[in-house]
Amino acid sequence: MVTSSSRRKVIQIHAVGVDRWEVVKEVPLLQDPLALAVDGTIVCLATSDRYLLCDVETGRGEELFPHDHSRQRIIVTSAGRGEFLLNGPESLGLFVMKTGTCQCPPLQWSPDVLAAKVCFPYILTVQPHALLIYSMLDQQCKQTVSLHGAKGLLSTPGGVLVFTEREVFSLRLVPLEEQIQALVGQEKVEEALLLLNGVQSHRPLDSYKDLQKTITCLAGFVQFYQEGFSEAKDLFIKGELDPREILLLYPDIGTCLGEDFHSQLDQENRGRDLQLLWQKDRNTFHQYLTFLGDFLRAVRGTEQDLKCSTEVDCALLRLYAELGDTENLQQLVMFPNECRLDYCVPVLEQYKRFFALGSLYQSHGKQTDALETWVKVADGSHKDSSCSDVYGHIVWTLSQLDDKETVWKFADWTLQRNQEIGVQLFTKRPPEDRLETQDVLVLLEKHPLALVLYLEFLIHDLTSEEESHHNRLALAYVTQMLQEEEDADLRPTRGKLQHLLWESKFYDVSTLYERVKLTALHREKAILLGRRGEHSQALQVLVHQERDLQAAEAYCFRAVQDQDPQELLLTLLQIYLGSEDLISTVVDLLNNNPQAFAAEKVIQLLPDSWSVRLVSQYLFRSIRATVHQRRMVKLQKALAQVQLMQHKVIWMQASKTKFRLDKDEKCKVCQRILTEPEFACSTHGELMHTSCAGLISAP
Repeated sequence: MVTSSSRRKVIQIHAVGVDRWEVVKEVPLLQDPLALAVDGTIVCLATSDRYLLCDVETGRGEELFPHDHSRQRIIVTSAGRGEFLLNGPESLGLFVMKTGTCQCPPLQWSPDVLAAKVCFPYILTVQPHALLIYSMLDQQCKQTVSLHGAKGLLSTPGGVLVFTEREVFSLRLVPLEEQIQALVGQEKVEEALLLLNGVQSHRPLDSYKDLQKTITCLAGFVQFYQEGFSEAKDLFIKGELDPREILLLYPDIGTCLGEDFHSQLDQENRGRDLQLLWQKDRNTFHQYLTFLGDFLRAVRGTEQDLKCSTEVDCALLRLYAELGDTENLQQLVMFPNECRLDYCVPVLEQYKRFFALGSLYQSHGKQTDALETWVKVADGSHKDSSCSDVYGHIVWTLSQLDDKETVWKFADWTLQRNQEIGVQLFTKRPPEDRLETQDVLVLLEKHPLALVLYLEFLIHDLTSEEESHHNRLALAYVTQMLQEEEDADLRPTRGKLQHLLWESKFYDVSTLYERVKLTALHREKAILLGRRGEHSQALQVLVHQERDLQAAEAYCFRAVQDQDPQELLLTLLQIYLGSEDLISTVVDLLNNNPQAFAAEKVIQLLPDSWSVRLVSQYLFRSIRATVHQRRMVKLQKALAQVQLMQHKVIWMQASKTKFRLDKDEKCKVCQRILTEPEFACSTHGELMHTSCAGLISAP
């Protein structure tokens, strides 16, 4: 027990026993003590003009701040956990730690406060005509009780005693759980959460976490009905609210809940459902639907979703369908989901979301149902504008599908609709899962355009060397050109055919020539004749049938590839000379290719009636090129002679060098001792056997 004596100006520490008590220690003071409070070994006391702290063990004291005893009541009371509440200057209730510091903001109270006590989390103050209750959490006055003649307060374990001259009143603290729920019921959400968090840090409650979740969810419902959707979502997630509690509020969407679900929240706490709003104010109800989508997306795939993932996915599907949210709906049904088909299929059919319905079937492994649904959309049986290219999606799906039986089932429909795109279900398949080539070719017999595209894929992409593939593609090109109308642009197809005839080595020349020899495809005939070695006849076709002299000249260079085209050009020159109307063409051919024609051979071929002036330009260029070539040959020969001379000089210099061969000298290559009189030497002076020298120089 700690007492103070104003007469002796000391603090006394007493040891109290059953039958007696005695003073065990005294701490002297400089002024008279007027009031005190104790926390452990620290005493906070007020003297006649100031507050101070005193350690009764060491006797060390610390001044806090002065006060005016004549103008305000002295108040010193324990606030718990090493903290004291004092009546400070300017009518402030100051919280002072026993270390002399302040960790809580001050409390603004009345100047005529008579007494104060802490009953966490509240501070009770007595004034002449009222009892005021303040919160320590936000320093606000929470309650005022009319009371006349109060003299003081006394703390008790569950509250305080208030006494007047004739009466004593007992005030007990309402259980904190009830206070928090009452605040939520009054829609004072922030105040309820502040109280909940504040009491946890000072005095833990039983099952605090469960209470916190419950209160947080109730606070979320308050925000929800006040249309504070962002705050409501955060509170529902923090409170780990079962998503089914929210779904239960929504008409229609709540039908996805199973019969075994029972709400854990009281109806009065959860508030009204949205039936009335749904009927009268669809715009506001739309905002509630948007909130529902945000909330369900936030909890989907989390622990909060584990017990009701099916309900969450079904609700999202119906929500997206109702809102017309095509992008989110497609994202939901394309990837693995927990949607119940018996619930979701009618919903998608109701809102005419047939493309999404096909994706839902596909994500549940029902590939045939999915494709049949998409086919109906592509054919127009089902109207759905959510996908602009359903047919392309069908082709892509078939090209990636492992079930080959299903691929064959829909392949013919795909090709009938569009051969150019439909063939991609064969050409875009993964390399390790391609269909049998012969089976594909049989199917494509009745689809000529698709057949051409598939053969091009085999030859150009898969580099097929089968003769039948090359023959078939070339014949398909020929057939396509012969069957097209006159005004059709055949240049791309003809270019492909000519490229194939020039580059491919795997087709049967005779078969193709028999197909084109009676047609107007003269260039192709010339290429095939050239592949048979009949270059003269090929040039005749180009000159006299195709009448394309540039093509004939280009043939001479392409037919020999990287070899000298002189022989073919001479043949072309003879063909030109056989026609009197091609004299100017002969001159142009000679002038454009002077290096390719030997002058002595050309002069022998030219008619005697031709003048030198007619071919003077060719002769000038040819002789000049010949002279230039001879000079270049001489220059190259001279350079080679110089290089040989350099090697001889190096050899002569090396042959005059002296080498010392010791008795135990070893070959640099084989490491055996040099015993023979003949040896070789590298440019670095290393000695070796003559037979080993070849091993060094070989690389």
